[in-house]
Amino acid sequence: MMIRERCLDAAYSQNELAEVSSTMSNNNDIELSNSDDCEKYINQFIQEVPLRRAEIGQGTVIKRALPSRHKRMIGAWCFLDHAGPTQFPQGDGLDIGPHPHIGLQTFTWMIEGTMMHSDSLGNRQLIRPKQVNLMTSGYGISHTEVSPETETKMHAAQLWIALPDDKINMAPAFDHYPELPVIEEQGIQCTVLVGEFLDTLSPVKVHTELLGVDLFAAESTRARLSLDPRFEYGFMALEGLASINGHELTEDNMVILEPGLQHVDVEIHAGGRILLIGGEPFESPILLWWNLVGRDVEELKLAREQWMMGHPRFGTIPSYDGPRMEAPAFPEHMRASK
Repeated sequence: MMIRERCLDAAYSQNELAEVSSTMSNNNDIELSNSDDCEKYINQFIQEVPLRRAEIGQGTVIKRALPSRHKRMIGAWCFLDHAGPTQFPQGDGLDIGPHPHIGLQTFTWMIEGTMMHSDSLGNRQLIRPKQVNLMTSGYGISHTEVSPETETKMHAAQLWIALPDDKINMAPAFDHYPELPVIEEQGIQCTVLVGEFLDTLSPVKVHTELLGVDLFAAESTRARLSLDPRFEYGFMALEGLASINGHELTEDNMVILEPGLQHVDVEIHAGGRILLIGGEPFESPILLWWNLVGRDVEELKLAREQWMMGHPRFGTIPSYDGPRMEAPAFPEHMRASK
């Protein structure tokens, strides 16, 4: 089928991806991303989307899949970064200073290394490999993410989940999940990160129907996995190579399946790990700018102004010894992509 698409070139200016992200939960792409800027796909079941990449810090490579001019959201998943894998000297890890969020949940899946989360609610939590940190910003929260001084490795996926209309101003919260359910299916180790997969339910609390699964194959394997035809899906390689319905999946692309499919054929090479995300198409258009998700421009402008003024909406993080992040200038308008 032919693909028809019209998107705004949101969230990417400055030399295409000059600043993909400072990494983890801070977004340095500062143009406004409108999730309703892409025409919906009709009878188009599969597409390949190129990833954007940048190198930060001590050689840490960030690869961004969402948002892009090709695809803004997959279900309520509105942001997806893959950080690493990388190694660095002790003391040279990531140091992401205080920054705000509204209207979303940040979801961190740690594959290798550790990271300390601190937030304006007073939470401090070290995340270790095979664990999830979930921060619900709701009306407003700020946080930091810092590698421990002794840490030398980093490999993680971080995603944002747009909150639905009735939860967008909910009270902020933080949850840590040290264990996730793991099942074996046709030679694939499936860690159920979010939602239900193969009759196995993740404990991670989200507010829309979503799916997130880490798929790892110790040996090369092929499998046919069942899908929910109501969902759209995305596949991203975290390690190694794979193919999705015959489409090659590499470190440079994401394979997206539109709603309507009941199964997918997956081939994963030995030692390969892929991330599967999915969900029902989101109920409302969203605006994503910097680290903020809202429904209209004025909402985002107000949050920016309050952050710059030190408004109590975003609290403080006394345990962090360093400056807060400054909000970038708000864009005057959105511009159409070519």
